[in-house]
Amino acid sequence: MTVNSNSESSVAGWRARGHYRMIEGHSIFTVVVSPTQEETLEPLLILHGFPTSSFDFHLVVDTLARNRHVFLFDMLGFGSSAKPDLRYSIELQADIVELLVSEAVGVAPGGQSGHGGPSPRFALLTHDMGDTVGGELLARQMEGRWPVEITRRVVTNGSIYIEMAHLTDGQNFLLALPDERLAAPLDPSGETLVEALRATLSPRSPVARGELEAAAELIATNGGDTLLPRLIRYIEDRRQKESRYTGAIEGHPSPLAIVWGTDDPIAVVDMASRLHSVRPESSLVMLQGVGHYPMLESPALFAEAVESALC
Repeated sequence: MTVNSNSESSVAGWRARGHYRMIEGHSIFTVVVSPTQEETLEPLLILHGFPTSSFDFHLVVDTLARNRHVFLFDMLGFGSSAKPDLRYSIELQADIVELLVSEAVGVAPGGQSGHGGPSPRFALLTHDMGDTVGGELLARQMEGRWPVEITRRVVTNGSIYIEMAHLTDGQNFLLALPDERLAAPLDPSGETLVEALRATLSPRSPVARGELEAAAELIATNGGDTLLPRLIRYIEDRRQKESRYTGAIEGHPSPLAIVWGTDDPIAVVDMASRLHSVRPESSLVMLQGVGHYPMLESPALFAEAVESALC
């Protein structure tokens, strides 16, 4: 795809902050941000959404890392990670997270702490598809299959109640295609991806075009744009296992905060209100004039809300 030099430099700068880990034979792009001040808080694990990558958080990650380590990565098939031609499922992505955490802190996936001590403690921040992957991980943790302690968590703009989601024409088009890799990109210029991302933002959003071009470039890296009919199958998984994923999001005992852009055209704001009604003790922050990507559309307010929830 064609991108301008600013978006290229943004992507290059983000990639320079990370490294690649081999997980189950696949190269996974990982970013670990050290505390910018004194480390006083447990690490934070961030899970990004579809169809983008950990780059979504590049404007807020240093603020979130003020007093803690922050772990981000591109899920398999996304961003700068490997993009094999296979069936993508929520369970697969959760397996990747388990293995990454295992490598980072010595936790045996599905077993006990690798160092024999207390379970590692993490805060959790999830967005979009990451909410669903997080739901699977929370379910495993409650079942005793993931030996970590989730201390507190933030859920933001994702279709946690899939029957309430307003899927875009593009999403419905991809879901109607066979679960197969495309022979060629639908739009080699990348303009369709840029405009699809723009359509998820608030009409009042100040996000620069370069941000969207950078996100689209990462989607298309290593032929990722041809994988979109495969990657979007997470919506089918969510429909089939709604009670498991959403049940864990609602029921996990860790303190919950909900941070939501009110102008999201897909994961509509009523989802946040519904989750809050189920967990009335949770904190609820509505970001006015913000759409589906609050960390890009209003980074200062988003980071402030997340920091307040996770401190």
